[in-house]
Amino acid sequence: MPVAPLPTALFAMDPAHLPALFPPPVLARLRQLVRIDPGLVVRDFADQSAASLAEVEILITGWGCPHIGADVLAAMPRLRRVLHAAGSVRSLLGPAVWERDIAVSSAVYANALPVAEYALAAILLAGKDAFVRRERFRVETVYPPPTDYADVGNLGRRLGIIGASRVGRRLLELLRPFDFDVSLYDPYVDEAEALALGAVSLPLDELLRGSDIVSLHAPDIPETYRMLDRRRLALIRDGGVLVNTSRGALIDPDALTDELVSRRLSAVLDVTEPEPLPADSPLYGLPNVFLTPHIAGSLGNELSRLGSTVVEELERDRAGLPPQHAVRSADLTRAA
Repeated sequence: MPVAPLPTALFAMDPAHLPALFPPPVLARLRQLVRIDPGLVVRDFADQSAASLAEVEILITGWGCPHIGADVLAAMPRLRRVLHAAGSVRSLLGPAVWERDIAVSSAVYANALPVAEYALAAILLAGKDAFVRRERFRVETVYPPPTDYADVGNLGRRLGIIGASRVGRRLLELLRPFDFDVSLYDPYVDEAEALALGAVSLPLDELLRGSDIVSLHAPDIPETYRMLDRRRLALIRDGGVLVNTSRGALIDPDALTDELVSRRLSAVLDVTEPEPLPADSPLYGLPNVFLTPHIAGSLGNELSRLGSTVVEELERDRAGLPPQHAVRSADLTRAA
């Protein structure tokens, strides 16, 4: 029986990302499944010949991919799958992609794994007051007395998770071995599902009032813009900690700055608004603020996991199966 020819695929992204997303072992697996030129990475579809685009059946996209609208689709009449080796596809795909019923998948779940790991580490260290105490120790260079640790520790620490996103759900899995009292706010999750995830479902205001540490994992959509405004930040107890690995737009930046400058709250911030903060932002110098430069998501050797996700989707395609991590247009109204 003759073997079916491999489908033609094309990379569309910033070429700088390709070596990390598809290192030699992952690229070798990829080339067993599709015909693709690793030396051709598209930054502008207008630069490609009509004949070459007309053959493309599978588009492998990533950070820096140009927008895929009706004009691009017209040049690729055989395109049937878009496999995104990154997270959100919201700004990448125009309505024509969904109208033509092209199968779309994203490596957003793979990208969620290191974010959840970062959040777990931040929560555990925040519960030990490690961030603030490190700064004090650098200045005082002596151990505090035992009485100074009365409010330190993770046993029974009240933890509030905002958003049962992929990151939020993975974090809830990672939290199971620990002795936290976990609550969850997500308008799309009912009490039974929250309990199955290992948390008690609470309204947002109640969650904020009752949490020692609040970790933010909601998507950046219009409904969540500034969801933690000045009023809601004020609900968090004195000495509470806010962890944000989602997006800075979900928090009122002026209100957050006021809370942190007053030292009423502490924060672990991997994302901010604006991003990065201006050089004169007071947050850089505050001992109660732990800032990192948007590193929670996939970086370094973690990026190959995203490329491997694309390969696994192609293996499913070869077997006649739908994408495992399919994205549908309706998903984009409530997900990043």
